[in-house]
Amino acid sequence: MSEKTQKNSWFKGLSKEFKRIIWPDKMTVAKQTAAVVSVSVVLGIIIAVVDFVAKYGVDLLVK
Repeated sequence: MSEKTQKNSWFKGLSKEFKRIIWPDKMTVAKQTAAVVSVSVVLGIIIAVVDFVAKYGVDLLVK
């Protein structure tokens, strides 16, 4: 089998796989995006609070 035939076969397989994908609708994408953004914000706040408390604790121990 030549290299060109292998590439064509690979792209045909890739095309078939892309046709099998069930793409989510806009509402699902919006909900999942909102969930990811809100979890990221909450985790960012938690990390900032833990960082502040740790810094404050270290400052108390050093002084």
